[in-house]
Amino acid sequence: MQTAGLFSHIPGEGLLQLQELGLAFFLSALVGLEREYRQKAAGFRTYTLVGVSAALFMLISKYGFDDVLSAGRVVVDPSRVAAQIVSGLGFIGGGVIFMRRDTVRGLTTAASVWLTAAIGMACGAGMTIVALLTTLGYLAIMFLTPGWLRRMPRASREGFKISAKGDARSNFVDHACTVLTRLGFTLGHVSQERQNDSEALLFTVHVHGTKAPEEVVTALMRLPGVQAAWSEKSDESLD
Repeated sequence: MQTAGLFSHIPGEGLLQLQELGLAFFLSALVGLEREYRQKAAGFRTYTLVGVSAALFMLISKYGFDDVLSAGRVVVDPSRVAAQIVSGLGFIGGGVIFMRRDTVRGLTTAASVWLTAAIGMACGAGMTIVALLTTLGYLAIMFLTPGWLRRMPRASREGFKISAKGDARSNFVDHACTVLTRLGFTLGHVSQERQNDSEALLFTVHVHGTKAPEEVVTALMRLPGVQAAWSEKSDESLD
């Protein structure tokens, strides 16, 4: 039984479907506003379009084939369209994830794009309460938990930059990498620069670990060929 309303003579084009699209628009826009507020790569327009598009795909899957269905002869599986929405969102998510030196950025944005599509699909499927509670849960996570997470005790694993200057002929770079790995550090972006056509070599690496920078500098200064070593705070952070 179709809901009476605008275009109610056409299957799937009644007031109920317009309400579901409107709900998808509203909830997706809320997610987009949060991302816009944080000035992320994908903002209000992207999220609104993703959510409404997912809802529209669900409505097409549910009602778009009524004119070709024939009892006992033509049967369609509405879940196939929903499955393709999930896999198709991968190219949008992949487009907002990028690597800066040794840090991955955009994971939260990609995950929220995926979530927005799910909210839109829930609206299109008529699962109003699920869509509303999911959106409220997302907003609670994004606005309420950051302060709590910053206060939560955790094991120290700071990221910083280590530089060492030494004689290039001593092969101190390989020894330095071995020492850093032995100390439990994860090595990121590495650079080497020869100093003014001399035999001096400047070695720089971004590291993440639990040891204090002073302890690392002391260990590097013990290596043969190392003339100087120092640390700097890294400006890299996760999205």
